[in-house]
Amino acid sequence: MSKTYITVTASIFTVIGLLHLVRVIYGWEAVIGAWEIPMWASWLAVLVAGSLAVKGWELRRR
Repeated sequence: MSKTYITVTASIFTVIGLLHLVRVIYGWEAVIGAWEIPMWASWLAVLVAGSLAVKGWELRRR
């Protein structure tokens, strides 16, 4: 795989994970249309995006 692709992908997942973590810490509401996104969904996003980011950075080092 291209190191550029891996770097961009890992960076995007890092930003997504950090934004969800900031949402949880500050208690920000997230609403799409009439649906309020529950806080547990952000915890799940932190775990998923965080694990994908870690894996991406590990692949980048190889």
